[in-house]
Amino acid sequence: MRKSAGTARVGPVMRKLSAYIADALRRPLPADVTESARHHLLDTLAAMVSGTRLLPGRRAIQYVKALGGAPEATVVGTRYRTSAVNAALANGMLAHADETDDSHSPSLTHPGCGIVSAALAMAERERRGGTALLRAVALGYDVCTRLSLSLGGVQFGGLGHMTHCFGNTFGAAAASAALAHFNTRQVRHVLAYAAQQASGLSSYGRDLEHVEKAFDFGGMPARNGVTAATLVLSGCTAVDDVFSGERNFFHAYDESSRLGKRPDPERLVRDLGKRWEIAHTNIKRWSVGSPIQAPLDSLLELIRANKFAPEDVERVVIRVYASGAQITDNRDMPDINMQHLCALMLVDGFVTFKAAHDLRRMMDRRVLGMRRRIEVIADPALEKLRPEKHAIVEMVLKDGRRLRHHTRAVRGTAQNPMTRAEVAEKCMDLMAPVLETRRAQALCNTIWNIGRLADTRSLRPLLAK
Repeated sequence: MRKSAGTARVGPVMRKLSAYIADALRRPLPADVTESARHHLLDTLAAMVSGTRLLPGRRAIQYVKALGGAPEATVVGTRYRTSAVNAALANGMLAHADETDDSHSPSLTHPGCGIVSAALAMAERERRGGTALLRAVALGYDVCTRLSLSLGGVQFGGLGHMTHCFGNTFGAAAASAALAHFNTRQVRHVLAYAAQQASGLSSYGRDLEHVEKAFDFGGMPARNGVTAATLVLSGCTAVDDVFSGERNFFHAYDESSRLGKRPDPERLVRDLGKRWEIAHTNIKRWSVGSPIQAPLDSLLELIRANKFAPEDVERVVIRVYASGAQITDNRDMPDINMQHLCALMLVDGFVTFKAAHDLRRMMDRRVLGMRRRIEVIADPALEKLRPEKHAIVEMVLKDGRRLRHHTRAVRGTAQNPMTRAEVAEKCMDLMAPVLETRRAQALCNTIWNIGRLADTRSLRPLLAK
């Protein structure tokens, strides 16, 4: 005889996790975690805004406009409103339309693009306030990263699975469930629907236009999370514990024969309420590929500490970890070309979003001349330090001076976090060309004071161009 849903056995991991999610909006965050959450919320919104002008973002907007849907939530950067599910999909693709959004290295995830997109859509749909949105976002980061790590993190990704999809789907689902004010049983059903949708292959690396990648990293998991929550809101039920029992989630993804170890379900709830992963998630200072962050940090430090002009540079040697050099060495796309971006830094004294994405600058004679003086070396010693992404820049000037800088902790990482002013500077660079300076500044100010926001829909005029 089949057991009723109410009498189904619930294991300790699901019991603890579902209770934590159900109580998340009533649980104050520590002050430093609240500040980190503000940083990541603004950083992801800025990525969405800048993504409206890029191909993946334009395709996402075009797609959801064709779908229609009840006007529940905003597609960022537009005046268009659609269902929360569709808005989450579009905004997730906008947030990862480029190499701009945040990342969590140990779990191999980009949490913000999926979680903030889902949380924003659900907060609009349910008319939640700013504090609720912020707490839901922080919760999503905790669940996203722990889910990926429970499967093996980087090793799981190395087998061809898409950690970004798996982690973000559960993070988006947790944030959405909290914003729906679900009880523990409803949360368990949301997690079951998240598990059924969890998927993704790392073949995205062959995507030349970043469109599929934007869907994989941001659009799909944001959509999945909101779909899971709205299914339960409509009365749909599911299994009470997808993480234990017969044919459970971890059984399906037990890769012990290839990973050398089994999944660790307990990792999902370890240190919940003690360690907040949003405070351990990296924000990119530069809107370029990750391996290029440290070299640009080093070059900026050398420029600020020493007086020299671009024409004074004789030769530059950049040492980076081997895998980072491989994926950024003289690429065709400007924002992931190591030599080009370092040349831009030396010529301009800084690297803006516009400059990093300007194909014409790749043909600029001054930039090309500087690029010919730059050598990139894949350093095995730096590869051994991964996941830390070190870079050593050595420069010879025409007057005989030799300069050197070793970046050990990239600016924006948990080891070397950006200040509020630095986050705002980056976000204004991303948003002002789209929203205009006054509106972009007003959005920044609103996020810094997000706790005063009674209804997330109040953000709509600031997010629409």
